[in-house]
Amino acid sequence: MIDRLELLLALARERHFGRAAESCGVSQQTLSAALKQLEERMGALLVQRGSRFQGFTPEGECVLGWARRIVGDARAMQQELRSFREELSGHLRLAIVPTALPRIGALTGPFMARHPAVRFTVHSATSIEILARLRNLEIDAGITYLDNEPLGRVASLPLYEERYCLLVAPGGALAERESVSWAEAASLPLCLLTPDMQNRRIVDQHLGGGRPPPPPAIESNSVLLLLQQVRAGICASIMPSAFAEAAGPPGSVRCIPINDPVVVQRIGLVVPQRDAMLPSVAALLRLAKTLASEDAFNKDSLLTHPSA
Repeated sequence: MIDRLELLLALARERHFGRAAESCGVSQQTLSAALKQLEERMGALLVQRGSRFQGFTPEGECVLGWARRIVGDARAMQQELRSFREELSGHLRLAIVPTALPRIGALTGPFMARHPAVRFTVHSATSIEILARLRNLEIDAGITYLDNEPLGRVASLPLYEERYCLLVAPGGALAERESVSWAEAASLPLCLLTPDMQNRRIVDQHLGGGRPPPPPAIESNSVLLLLQQVRAGICASIMPSAFAEAAGPPGSVRCIPINDPVVVQRIGLVVPQRDAMLPSVAALLRLAKTLASEDAFNKDSLLTHPSA
């Protein structure tokens, strides 16, 4: 039964019969047979079939919701049983908004020191993708924005506050300023993240002052590309202050706080909200709570070295 529900979740994730079968290491015929057996067991048609996947029936959507809970609990049970026999182990899958990537070492480093048998896979993803992947059990936890947009059925833990700065090449416009306003930043040619990123939507809101902001000269979903454009003196950018350290060698980029007004956004850890939690996720949550109370995620060089 659990195996069939796993296949149903794979179909919900891939939205394609062939890809769902491949991701589970079975043939498409095996997938189809398992889905038909599940439908017979449930006494209802779950999948709308045609020459290709067409979606789930209302009954299928209902079963899908239960499948997420049942499979999630089964995985937690299996990992907890293993923890009785051996040290905490397994595979933790995280998805993180790009602007939080400079902070992830503050969590993964201490965790791996305590639990060396646990390995990580870390994906960069939009806030919307993170919540969808959590819901479909594709990831175990995410680090994302806690405000502005609904989180849905997750448990959240605030980690730190994101503040913004203007990144410019030395000698560029406003490079000698100690702080700037959002209006001044909007007057420059900017390179920004793409609009599917929540960071970009936050930045646009303040750049425009309630009106649509001017379009950026360059937009990309790669933070690395944006930093390269700034270092080359092609554009300025607006980034969280955490990128003061990630921007490059000292003196290669000026990071100027945007203080008119000061904008603060909470970044936090999100995990599925359920009674039975994976032991590795529970351990991650406990450690993150301790580190957040020690302010371990908020060590900004920008706050003490504004000309870095």
